[in-house]
Amino acid sequence: MRVFVAIEICSNEIINLISKFQSEININAKPVESHNLHFTLQFLGDISQDIVEKVMVSLNSVKFSSFTVNFKCIGAFPTLKFPRVIWIGTDENGGNSLIELAKKVENALIPLGFSVDKPFKPHITVLRIKNKVGDITKELDKFKSIDFGTQEVTEFKLKQSILNSKGPTYSDLMEIKAEL
Repeated sequence: MRVFVAIEICSNEIINLISKFQSEININAKPVESHNLHFTLQFLGDISQDIVEKVMVSLNSVKFSSFTVNFKCIGAFPTLKFPRVIWIGTDENGGNSLIELAKKVENALIPLGFSVDKPFKPHITVLRIKNKVGDITKELDKFKSIDFGTQEVTEFKLKQSILNSKGPTYSDLMEIKAEL
């Protein structure tokens, strides 16, 4: 079972602005479907049902308070000159809260043998680039002042990802709510 820990983007305002950006940017790239937009706090990979159950127990121990994230700034991985992914980032405070939550998730899962290979960078992938497109700096500059809006983070989820020819299909395995 292919599994990851995520925060879904659920604000219709943000989703609509991201969809508008995806349709207006002039880059040969595949947009991430609006119902699949999320922050990946930690990717766990292919794991057995037995391990999934242990992960659920560990994630239930993660305590956090709700926080707000403002979606702004656009970038690319690995670089603007050789992009494979275009992403939207966050404001500093929201980003720091996401980093803190990702660290809590990571610490809860370390005893089960999970580790992260690189530091968490708060972003949501909005476009995937299959073919080389060259330097996209000028194209992204047209959108650099966009503010996509604000969302309250009140939960994170353990999600399953099933890959198929049309793209991934995600389903919820569990949801962990913020403390009140």
